[in-house]
Amino acid sequence: MKRLVLFLGLVGGLADSAEAQELNCNVKVLAPNLQATDPKVFETLEQSISEFLNNRRWTNDQFLPKERIDCSMLISITQEISSDRFAAQVTIQSSRPVYHSSYNSPLLYLVDKDFQFQYAQYQPLEYVENQFTSSLVAFLAYYAYVIIGLDYDSFSPKGGNPYFQRASQIVAMAQSANAAGPGWKSFEGTRNRFWLINNLTNPKLDYIHDMLYSYHRQGLDQMYEQTDKGRKAILDALTRFAKIRDDEPTAMFTQVFCQTKGEELVNIFSKGLPQEKSQAVQLLVSLDPSNAARYQQIMKAN
Repeated sequence: MKRLVLFLGLVGGLADSAEAQELNCNVKVLAPNLQATDPKVFETLEQSISEFLNNRRWTNDQFLPKERIDCSMLISITQEISSDRFAAQVTIQSSRPVYHSSYNSPLLYLVDKDFQFQYAQYQPLEYVENQFTSSLVAFLAYYAYVIIGLDYDSFSPKGGNPYFQRASQIVAMAQSANAAGPGWKSFEGTRNRFWLINNLTNPKLDYIHDMLYSYHRQGLDQMYEQTDKGRKAILDALTRFAKIRDDEPTAMFTQVFCQTKGEELVNIFSKGLPQEKSQAVQLLVSLDPSNAARYQQIMKAN
C-alpha cells in the first residue's frame, strides 16, 4: 500500500492536491575553521544538496506537499584534503507525524563521522541508478533511501524494504569505486554506512521492521485515543526487538534506535503503570546499558 493512503488515513483529507517530492530536507553546510576555500563554494554546495534531495522523485508513489518527510542534514566540513576534496561530519535526522497530535516522532538521529567527498563550485549532482557517479551523490542517495525506508516501515509492515535494498546497492557500488572514500566497507569500523544497511537488510534481523511498524502504527498512533493500549503495544514491540541482543549483540541499528528514541521512550513509560515501568527499564537498560541512568528516570516519575 502506498504511504500516501496511509498518511491520509492519519491526518484526514488534505485540501492541497498538488503533488510533491518525498523529502522536505533542511540542509546546512558549515565550514567555520577552513580558510583556503572560498566560502561561496560551501554556499553553493548547500544549495545543490538541498535541491538534489528535495527536488528529486525517490519513489513511484504520489506525495502531497503536507506529507513530505521532514528531515535534516547538518554537514560540518572538518578538513580540506585538497582544493576540491573535503572531509566532513554529518548529522542526519528524520521524523514522522503522530496520529491526532502535533507531535513528530523521531525516526533517525545519526552522526556519520567518516565522510569524504569531492566537490567543485557549480558541479552538478546527478544520480543514476546502478551507477556510481561520486561519493557525494552516493552518500546523499544512500541516506535519502534510508530515511524513506524508515518512514515507510513506520506506516506499513516491511514497507521500507525496497528502499533499504536500494541503499544496499549504493553501498555495493561504492565499495568497488576507488574515489568513494571511507565508511562503505565492513572492515572500516563497526558504525558506518555498511553496517547500518547490513542490519536493515539482514533476514536474520527481519523483526526490526516489524518492531518499527508496531511501535509507530499500533503504539504511538493509538496513544491519543487509547493511551494504555498504545503504550502496551510499544512495550510488546520492544520485547520482540530485544531478541537482537542475542542475534547481533553489537548491531549498529540498536545503537541508532536507542539514540534516536531514548528521550521519547522515557517520556512514554514515565506515565505507565509500575509493572510497565519496571519491564521497560529492564528492556531498555539491556539494549542500551551505557545510558542506564537515563532510563532509571522512568522509575522516579510520578
